[in-house]
Amino acid sequence: MANFNSQKRKNQMNQKRGPSQAPPSPEGTENTYVRVKLPDKNNLEQFAIVTQLMGSNQVKGLCEDGNERQFRIPGKLMKKVWLRENDIIIVKLWDFQPTKGDVVWRFLGSQTEYLKRNGYLRNLPL
Repeated sequence: MANFNSQKRKNQMNQKRGPSQAPPSPEGTENTYVRVKLPDKNNLEQFAIVTQLMGSNQVKGLCEDGNERQFRIPGKLMKKVWLRENDIIIVKLWDFQPTKGDVVWRFLGSQTEYLKRNGYLRNLPL
């Protein structure tokens, strides 16, 4: 009887578990493929490093062209993406005021390592 109840409990736990809560895969079976968004140079996008958080939705960053600029976090990213100092981001410069711009994307740790390994960040002081 006890064996039946424990099996039933395991089945219930497996039913509650969604795809994001699945146990980690065993070593050696991980996928090493990393998909990374790259800046569109024709659309005034470039890599930057967050140097200072200025409160509310403003950050300062050092762009890959060597200039330090002020960037705005748009409303659609404000609550979803949390920035910290030294994060690698993609920014889109304003065409009417190139000293400012918008944050487009924030890279996670594995994505940052991929960019460093493949030489995309060689213009940034890391």
